[in-house]
Amino acid sequence: MTQLSARPFTGRHMALVMTGFFGVVIAVNILLANLAVSTFSGTVVENSYVASQEFNGWLGAAKADKALGWHMAIAREGAGTVRFTLSDASGHLLTGAAVRAQADHPLGARAAVVMTPREVAPGIYEAALPAGRWHVGMEVRARGHVWHGEDDAL
Repeated sequence: MTQLSARPFTGRHMALVMTGFFGVVIAVNILLANLAVSTFSGTVVENSYVASQEFNGWLGAAKADKALGWHMAIAREGAGTVRFTLSDASGHLLTGAAVRAQADHPLGARAAVVMTPREVAPGIYEAALPAGRWHVGMEVRARGHVWHGEDDAL
């Protein structure tokens, strides 16, 4: 009867285990760092102390916006135009509104674009916006109310 001898655990084996372990750790760190950088949209606030002092005001404005129940839909119309469809809580289009909007590019890669969309059909407003990914914030004044909305335009 022959007996198999176990292979001894050598320094070479330990070097391979350590290299594999740290290789996996480094690969995961690189992957997570790339995901974090690619999904971060830039500075949220310029001064966190001032933002903390204004937070309750922002919260009140957000509650008032939500209570109105107005809705905004954004769609691309061609290469350099964006279309906003504005409706009230019951789904009726908001006509004759004064609309201001600002589009910010993620990570500040491009300068912000200030827009004054014009009404091209009842409740449908259009403005020029270069191609690319943008985060759009909007202020709508209609029917004696002021409403703020935001969305992404791709």
